[in-house]
Amino acid sequence: MEAEKTKLALADTIRNWHQKGWSPATSTNYSFRLPEDPNTIYVSRSGIDKSQFTADDFMEVDLQGIAKPRFADARPSAETLIHCTLYELFPETQCIVHSHSVYSVLHSAVEQDRVTIQGYEVLKGFEGITTHETTVDCPILDNTQDMVAFSETLRNAKEKLTIPAFIMRKHGTYAWGKNLFDAKRHLETIEYLLECEWKLRR
Repeated sequence: MEAEKTKLALADTIRNWHQKGWSPATSTNYSFRLPEDPNTIYVSRSGIDKSQFTADDFMEVDLQGIAKPRFADARPSAETLIHCTLYELFPETQCIVHSHSVYSVLHSAVEQDRVTIQGYEVLKGFEGITTHETTVDCPILDNTQDMVAFSETLRNAKEKLTIPAFIMRKHGTYAWGKNLFDAKRHLETIEYLLECEWKLRR
C-alpha cells in the first residue's frame, strides 16, 4: 500500500534528520498525502521523539486539520494548519517537511524579511532552477502561536514564495514538494545554502 510505503520512507528520513540536529527535543512536524486521496493528510503526531519516530507515529486529518474519526484520541502537531494551508496554496504538493536547524534560526534572528542567496551550484536542487547563475529569496515570516493568524500570513505571502521553502522566525524551515523525494531535496538544499551563507557572512 502506497501510504504505508511513504510512512516508512518518511519516518526513516525523519530519524536521519534528527541525527543532523534538525529536530531537537520533540520539535518539527511532517506530512504527506496521496494523489488518489488528496483530502486525507497523514501528519506526524505531536510530542514524538524524532530519534524514535516510526511509521505508526503518523495520523490522518482532513484538509482543515481535524483528526479523522479513528484518530480522534490522538493529537496532531500543533502546526498542522500550516500544512493544510500549504496544500491549499500549492495543490500539486504531496509532502511537507520541517527543520529546526541552527542556521535557519540564526538567519531569522538577524535578517529582516528574507535571506538572499545567489551563485551556488546547489541552487539547482530547487524545482525549476537549471543554473547556478541565479538569485533566490527565502522569505522569513514572523512566528506566532496563533496558527490561524499564521495561515493568513502565509496566504498573504504567497507571491514571495518563489522557492518551495520559507523560514519561521527563530523557529525553523518549512519545505515542500510534489513527492517525498522532492520535498526532501528542497529542505536539504535550503539548509545547505543557509549554512553556507551564515559561515560566509561571518
